[in-house]
Amino acid sequence: MSQTFATEFTRADAQAVQTTLRRLAPKWTTAFVHTIAKYGPELRVRDFGQYFPTLSQTYTSKRLTTMSTAGLVTRDAQFDRTAPYRLTDRARTLGPVYRALAQWSSDHLDHMPQGRSGRIEDALHRLQLVDTTEVVRLLSASSSMRVSHLAEQVGVYEQLIATRLNRMQADGLVTRTGHRHGNPYALTDAGRALGPVFAAVQQWENRRSSAPKVQVPTATSTLGAPVTGANAARTAAALRRSVVPSTLFSHSPLPQSRVSAAVTAASSPSRSR
Repeated sequence: MSQTFATEFTRADAQAVQTTLRRLAPKWTTAFVHTIAKYGPELRVRDFGQYFPTLSQTYTSKRLTTMSTAGLVTRDAQFDRTAPYRLTDRARTLGPVYRALAQWSSDHLDHMPQGRSGRIEDALHRLQLVDTTEVVRLLSASSSMRVSHLAEQVGVYEQLIATRLNRMQADGLVTRTGHRHGNPYALTDAGRALGPVFAAVQQWENRRSSAPKVQVPTATSTLGAPVTGANAARTAAALRRSVVPSTLFSHSPLPQSRVSAAVTAASSPSRSR
């Protein structure tokens, strides 16, 4: 991780990146995203069988449901089990994140030969553990730290951080600076090279948070008094469904002239016979 990025990368940034990594990490997520992008734009649950013959339709459906909750896939008919899935707008912008993960894996990890999706999922599996990103941030700023100091900075028990450091060491992210049990931990070359990965994830997450929000009008009654209670919720929902972008119109609606009361009365059917 470059010194500039490590200085600008805050604890809040680390927490946001960690949350995103955990959302992308579940097994088959990357493979399913790639498959829809390559063979889509839409695929039904049963369609995945020809690309993943070892997976049952039940398991595939559960994985796609989880991906839908994570905001990666969607479908028009949520209650139709045969409706196809497609990538969301956010999932279609995952390219830079996947490229950064694949490059980091190829450059710094020892692994068996596997496809691009496998390398990416392996990298995500190593990085998704809770507090991993924060530990990398702290070690990048301090070069090396003892377990007790890391536990204090992260805000967890020493035993818990020690267990996580053992996992990170097995994954090739950290190493002890000596052979004694109490020696401090430092980042490996792989751990120091995580800057581009974290930056790509952060930029992808920031793109979502900076998306413009649609303003929903406040629900009011026809008499001018505020609508309250359950009626307010129903009215607001109706207004949300009826919002139409102004770009759909070629010109602004023209104001309608008022009709005089005399004309209105004259046009009304007579009640007398």
